[in-house]
Amino acid sequence: MRHMNKNVARLLRRLALGALTVLGIAANAAPVPIAHFFGNPAVSAAVLAPDAKSLAVLVDSDAGRDRLAVLDLATNKITIVASFGKADVRQFQWINNNRLVFDSGNKHIGAGDTRSYPGMYAVDRDGKNFKQLVEKHVPEGDSERQVASTILPYNHFLAGHKGSEDSDAVYVHSPKWKENGELRAMNLVRIDTVTGRATTVQRPGSSQGWLLDYKGEPRLSVTLEKNIESVQYLDPASKAWRELASFDGFLGGKGAFTPLGFAPDGTLYVLADAGKDKVALHTFDVKTGKLNPTPVVALEDFDFSGSLITSGDKLLGVRYLSDAKSTVWMDDTMKAVQAKVDALLPGTVNLIDVPARPAMPLVLVTSYSDRQPVKYMLFNTATGALSGVGEAHAAIKAAEMGEQEIVRIKARDGLMIPAWLTLPAGSKRKDLPLVVLVHGGPYARGVEWGWSSKAQFLASRGYAVLEPEFRGSTGYGAHHYTSGWKQWGLAMQNDIADSTRWAIAQGIVDPKRICIAGASYGGYATLMGLANDPDLYKCGVSWVGVTDLKLLYSDDWSFTSDNTESYRKYGMPTLVGDPVKDAAQLKATSPLTQAARIKQPLLMAYGAVDRRVPLSHGRLFYSAVQAHNQDVEMIVYDEEAHGWTLPKNRIDFWTRVEKFLDKHIGKP
Repeated sequence: MRHMNKNVARLLRRLALGALTVLGIAANAAPVPIAHFFGNPAVSAAVLAPDAKSLAVLVDSDAGRDRLAVLDLATNKITIVASFGKADVRQFQWINNNRLVFDSGNKHIGAGDTRSYPGMYAVDRDGKNFKQLVEKHVPEGDSERQVASTILPYNHFLAGHKGSEDSDAVYVHSPKWKENGELRAMNLVRIDTVTGRATTVQRPGSSQGWLLDYKGEPRLSVTLEKNIESVQYLDPASKAWRELASFDGFLGGKGAFTPLGFAPDGTLYVLADAGKDKVALHTFDVKTGKLNPTPVVALEDFDFSGSLITSGDKLLGVRYLSDAKSTVWMDDTMKAVQAKVDALLPGTVNLIDVPARPAMPLVLVTSYSDRQPVKYMLFNTATGALSGVGEAHAAIKAAEMGEQEIVRIKARDGLMIPAWLTLPAGSKRKDLPLVVLVHGGPYARGVEWGWSSKAQFLASRGYAVLEPEFRGSTGYGAHHYTSGWKQWGLAMQNDIADSTRWAIAQGIVDPKRICIAGASYGGYATLMGLANDPDLYKCGVSWVGVTDLKLLYSDDWSFTSDNTESYRKYGMPTLVGDPVKDAAQLKATSPLTQAARIKQPLLMAYGAVDRRVPLSHGRLFYSAVQAHNQDVEMIVYDEEAHGWTLPKNRIDFWTRVEKFLDKHIGKP
């Protein structure tokens, strides 16, 4: 089946109810409070039990702590099954109809103040038989429950493997590190959550990742030796590992694929380009070691990314991402269910999660749009009734949010650049101030259709927001990706400028009121944009941004960074540049060497304990640019790393951004 992209977002907008059609917001209306955008979600996760008789939900408490609650769907009784006095329940999953496993964290402290590992615990759906499985450092005076039986050491972590969901056991990861802090191998460990007994699976080499089959047994492991990635298969007949394929782990190439999952009939589904420009969903024959060249699902404008949807002994459908998330249902019953849900919830993406072995006619619906944050609901397939469970950001009103659309812009060399445009609610498509928001990575996809706290906050303050998927961004095909290799500050930067000039040519934005902003690589692109295109950008906001490309290769820097030695040796010379052969280019495209050219107002921010882009990037550049530009401010959040984890810091930062933008481009 070849499923062609039909621009899901546009279809959803056409179906939107009149209540969601914004006719305009009064100019004197009070702006939406900033905390509504950047506070922690009230409900951040919901998962049905395998039999659909219970629903586990992660909910915020009055004390601001995330607790694990279980709703009995037959009686509507709610039980708080896990909570901590000075910590939050973080990840969780059902391992059978009665038992859950989870870990902990602390959303009230930043990365720099984190002194404990997440630990691991298990509990029954009624709150009984609580057991600590993995050690966690607990500060003195905490009220967390402890268990006297043997506990595994701290270096065991939840991995998200669903398993068979019919036993008391769970598979977790236990990393093994090299002396330089790089991952040597990832062990897979089976833990019995009742007895605490643990068994380590024999790995085929330097395993970096694992995949279980539909029965919940280890079946695939991906190993990495230098730059060679190998997909190893554990043959159920011989009980021995054998190689299915190998290829460059950093650059891909001919024969490369990514294992996705096993269907109930044992078929292995993988992601591969099969010699085409776009990655598609294929099947892979583990007996012959050959890829089926005919795709199961292929998208016209996007690489396939997604997941299998199974229940019982049947593959029901495939979830995928084009401009928005959607589902290809192979099961006629589920096609009908989707149609009924979509009729009840027009104008939104409605993702249906099906329990593993349902004993009740319930499915979980996750609903959202560009204007509406995530809502969780239950749909009764027998009665057609839809009931609410909870919302991530209930204070956000869809009518006050802006519309988001994907556009395609021709760059100066003819390459088509996808870009996401968000306009203020009720605004005319003309002469708006613009924030060009550049995504990080850079070898990543920046945006998908849906509610974005950053873009919607800026739109709520009257700014149009343009988010270009410059060359090098993933998800748009091999040519788009590889066109960005060694193009930091060059063609990648031109794509951002060309996207900005497109918005000017369309009459959407006021050319005198444009600011460029972004984090990580986006912070780098902000600085290079100010240097390269001073006619376009009147100001810049760069946070956790790279400022010196030489530092990316520095041995001194490597001790404080999470950038691996293998990636610096085998990936970066091709993707970013060879530190010797391309030394002149790396110097010329480093913001640090261009600091004297930046005359526009600039707001910078860094986390003091950032290991991806260490604070030294910010300090070196701030010192260099201040010598020529006094209109520069730099903020350091002592407890933060590569981004802001604490609501107080998110609110502080975006409050500063709002004032900065209002001062420099907010008024005509």
